Amino acid sequence: MRICLIAVEIFAWGKYGGFGKATRLIGRELAARGHEVFAVVPRRRGQRPVEQLDGITVLGFSPWAPWTAKRLFAACNADIYHSCEASFGTWLAQEAMPHRKHLITFRDPRDWRDWRMEFALPSLNKLQVLHNFLYESGPLVARAVRRADALYAIARYLLPKVRAMYGLSREPEFLPTPVAVPEQVEKASAPTVCYVARFDRRKRPELFLDLARQFPEARFIALGKSRDASYDASLRRRYAGLPNLQMLGFVDQFASDLHSRVLGQSWIMVNTATREAFPNAFLEAAAHRCAVLTGVNTDGMASRYGHLASDDDFAAGLRWLLEADRWRTQGQAGYEYVNATFERSRAIDRHLEAYQAVLNGPHARREG
Repeated sequence: MRICLIAVEIFAWGKYGGFGKATRLIGRELAARGHEVFAVVPRRRGQRPVEQLDGITVLGFSPWAPWTAKRLFAACNADIYHSCEASFGTWLAQEAMPHRKHLITFRDPRDWRDWRMEFALPSLNKLQVLHNFLYESGPLVARAVRRADALYAIARYLLPKVRAMYGLSREPEFLPTPVAVPEQVEKASAPTVCYVARFDRRKRPELFLDLARQFPEARFIALGKSRDASYDASLRRRYAGLPNLQMLGFVDQFASDLHSRVLGQSWIMVNTATREAFPNAFLEAAAHRCAVLTGVNTDGMASRYGHLASDDDFAAGLRWLLEADRWRTQGQAGYEYVNATFERSRAIDRHLEAYQAVLNGPHARREG
């Protein structure tokens, strides 16, 4: 099977986000099973027009001339065009290859409220958010969604949101993100709490870093850095004197096992973002038997497998999880859920079943 993944990023060449990690992992696993896999993505600094990455042929186009991707979609000549989020690229692929099958997985569908939040607290600057908005929203993207052969989302709570956003006649289906689940982990002997996310303003890393001051008896490990170098540096200066805090910076999860080792040691993973869809970090933490402490209860991950920090009271949540080793019970429950639903091999099986179903079925309903 020839499969083209359409993505706003892939985890390489200086662009390291959750969308890109999921795209690279899905592509790598599909290629390992013998499928011919392409990924068409905006080209980053240092990235050549054609690259080989984990068995994936990565085709890059200028982010300032996205219409040039149309010829790349035609060149792939794929059986399946799978958008790892709806975008202008989705519409271009449909225009380039109208008689092939087109699927979309919604990873973080953003309505007007979400975009306002992005503008208020940008990862880099407002121009970057505007560029993302123009590429990922608008009437052509909405048309592409309604014309797709199949629609999916990575979390069940997103299904009605997507239906409402695009005026669909029915909800998308659930399609799990693949996650590596280690057979065993060895937890640290002392309380260990981690943060695994970018140091973006919207993610409010300072709330995690402040916990290190409030809980001197625990060890805190932060993985990640900001796209804004000055903001990143200011955080590191501000919290540099805490003896129980390690700020390890960015970790390439495809080149090092440090990310997995930190989660394996940790008792609790803290996410302090103002808004999340269903971040990989939630699933990866649960896969490593960490309790999830967050103010965002995506598909019940906090309330069922950790603690929901109401009113941003992360200190009270951390204290509750540490008492009577509640973190261990919550973390084990999260592991069982993720292993049964998102484990890498099972999730890739689900992707291939979706591809086969759409290949065997009729073309899209063409809702718009």
